[in-house]
Amino acid sequence: MTSGGPRGGESGGLGPGSYLSKRRWVISEQPDSETIQSLIDELRLPETVCALLAVRGLTPPEKAKRFLRPDLSQLHDPATLADAEIAAERITESINSHQRILVHGDYDVDGISAAALMTRWLTSLGGQVVPFVPHRLRDGYDFGAAGLQAARDVGAELIITADCGTAAHQTVEAARAAGIDVIITDHHTVSDSLPNATAVVNPLRPDCAYPNKGLCGTALAYKICELVAIAAGKDPEPLVEYLDLVALATVADMVPLCGENRSLVHFGLRRFAHTIVPGIRALLDVTDISGQDITEREIGFVIAPRINSAGRVGETTDALQLLLTDDPSEALLLARKLDQTNQERRAEDQRTFDEALELLGRDYDLSREMGVVLANDGWHPGVIGIVATRIVEKIQRPVLIIALEGERGRGSGRSIAGFNLFEALKECSEHLIRFGGHKQAAGMDVAREALPDLREAFNIAANQRFSMDELRSELFVDLEISLASIDLKLIHWLKYLGPHGIGNTSPVFIIREVAFEQTKIVGTNHIKTTLIGNGGTMEAIGFGLADRHSPDNLSHGLYDIAVQLERNEFRGKVSVQARLLEIRVHRKDN
Repeated sequence: MTSGGPRGGESGGLGPGSYLSKRRWVISEQPDSETIQSLIDELRLPETVCALLAVRGLTPPEKAKRFLRPDLSQLHDPATLADAEIAAERITESINSHQRILVHGDYDVDGISAAALMTRWLTSLGGQVVPFVPHRLRDGYDFGAAGLQAARDVGAELIITADCGTAAHQTVEAARAAGIDVIITDHHTVSDSLPNATAVVNPLRPDCAYPNKGLCGTALAYKICELVAIAAGKDPEPLVEYLDLVALATVADMVPLCGENRSLVHFGLRRFAHTIVPGIRALLDVTDISGQDITEREIGFVIAPRINSAGRVGETTDALQLLLTDDPSEALLLARKLDQTNQERRAEDQRTFDEALELLGRDYDLSREMGVVLANDGWHPGVIGIVATRIVEKIQRPVLIIALEGERGRGSGRSIAGFNLFEALKECSEHLIRFGGHKQAAGMDVAREALPDLREAFNIAANQRFSMDELRSELFVDLEISLASIDLKLIHWLKYLGPHGIGNTSPVFIIREVAFEQTKIVGTNHIKTTLIGNGGTMEAIGFGLADRHSPDNLSHGLYDIAVQLERNEFRGKVSVQARLLEIRVHRKDN
């Protein structure tokens, strides 16, 4: 077993709960009563909802109305994307000339959805399209030799990348040498130069005027498809039927869910009930989710992981074919296969996570070290990104997880707010074979012999950016409310503030002086309880909190809690449920 880090310190050998840092509650500045009342008068909404709108700066009432009623007409003009019209003209030329087009996606939800969307749409316009997504282990990430060979094998004269390609300078040159044009559509970080492609459509280009820099790859593909329809003299309106794919990818890729992205997801969620993609319908059936009531939470935690599992521990082509097939029977078989693959992925994920925690406790002193690099033989490269995310959540510092095989390793990194992971890796680049990504997530290849130097360099990069005090995470709170004020009517109206994600987080409330009754541990580490206080009662669930709060301790005294509110349906009974985020003993100075 190969571990990752300097000698063990006082944290060595401690249990998993020892890594959890208590978050600092940051309570939003509360709006004045006149501002809230003006929203109540104009919107006719509950006071709590209007207070939330005011807390989040959604005033005056006209601004709040626009937020509460997203409109597809508010989307930005795709023609303002640099090179987008050049790309659309070249794609239209290929369609009209009956040239073979290879659409090259990536092996995550975003890359697979983007490839499926572009393949379906261009085919509907008469294009001769062959889709391709790389296999994580056999082909590696990004547009590389495998994708170029696939284009040669089918006689493609044009390659369109989806959610990849910005860093593929050498492969683009090789394609040009083979007489194949390349159009890059991507949203990942742009380096010092762009590939020498026919067009490079990336909103992060310094010369790109497109206002939304946070488009995911599938949303960008949607924009390109709209321009292709216009260039081909076709009506782009039917493209809205694929907004469920855009919503799926936007949520899964964790791009900001505000502005244009929020509008795309808002309307994309509505498409799930009427999807024209049999694979989407099959996933809903297999997971027992109603397309009528689907939320961003169900996409992120139920639907997306099943698609991602194919790219992590299975065959990526299974997920792509799921989103491409028009045969409901084939779709159902593939959805069931991905469901099984996801179970295997979860088992591998948990094993790797447990081993990573063991290495962390043995080899790192978290009272001193800011950047963590954990490496081991036998870890599956397909789950290390998930494990990195889970470790970051526990220790609140940037983490690299590296799966070693032979003389090299494949790694995945995740970051915390305020730490630009891509820039930090640039400083460590002399110890890396290659790397790519963005501020919050990145992938890399590293030689086994370079690991000690990488660990030292990454820790130095983190130490230069943070002090130990700054690593304490923060929980941003919107409002303080009472149990008695919470009912299903409030939950109904809160839904209009969604969909939620980065940039538009689900509201967080503080409820003070509550008692816990009938508290028990459910699952592996979760708390199920009933909250009582201030004339109200409510069921609550606290995921991952049992290692910090035992049911026996919670049965005494009063507590202040930070929660999110949700609608819960069980055996036909609908009720309000609190999702516990933090629990503190009640003190007057809290």
